[in-house]
Amino acid sequence: PNLTEILFALGLDEKIVAVSNGSDYPPEASNKKKIGTFWQPDTEAIIASRPDLVITLAFAQQKAVADTLNRLGYQVLTLKIEKIEELLTAIQKIGAATGKQPEAEELIVEIKSRIFADRQRTTSNERRIKVLWAVQAEPLLVAGRNTFVNELIKLAGGENAIGPTIAQYPQIGTEEILVCGAEVIIQSAMGTAGMSGQQRAAETFWSKFANLPAVRNNRIYVVESDTILRLGPRLPQGLEKIARCLRPDKNIE
Repeated sequence: PNLTEILFALGLDEKIVAVSNGSDYPPEASNKKKIGTFWQPDTEAIIASRPDLVITLAFAQQKAVADTLNRLGYQVLTLKIEKIEELLTAIQKIGAATGKQPEAEELIVEIKSRIFADRQRTTSNERRIKVLWAVQAEPLLVAGRNTFVNELIKLAGGENAIGPTIAQYPQIGTEEILVCGAEVIIQSAMGTAGMSGQQRAAETFWSKFANLPAVRNNRIYVVESDTILRLGPRLPQGLEKIARCLRPDKNIE
């Protein structure tokens, strides 16, 4: 889905012949032919779309498809997008591969100016707020420090409440939660329930950890996942949402 958003942002919407099933933004993407899920692309459907260029991500689930298409003579561009800097590099590479270099450079400048301006929101004498970011409730998985979510937390003026971990998104238990000292809990929206229902469910779930500052002070926020966790052109809007969670007293636009 993030690749689809990049292509639309570069003005390539009329050139897109097919997208993955989860591509739903911008709304026009929903009208494009679908070629399987992010995790299980359909090689035959891709071939039937007769693409001049196939763009994939560097995940094991997509590697087999990319290798097959390469052997068949298709032009395949495989990108790694797991950090903010890798997103910017990917935009540059897509622009070069599609003849949209000026548009790509313009988009990169826009994203950089918006996301790195957020550093100015936290002055050197402001204490960083401890943030616990839950990406899944059962079992409880949280964003570790080796993730782009951690980058966003830092840019918004926060500090990850979870210490160094081996896994990017580790599962943590009650003891780790109680000692992390989180002042703000951010939870990615999960499932199909409405945001208000998910907010109530999150508050109920976290109420068992009443000693956490975030729970005591009612600083639990459920945020819409696609804008924030989909590394694409809408990343600045996602960062602004995080900054508002951390610094609700500041005027952030």
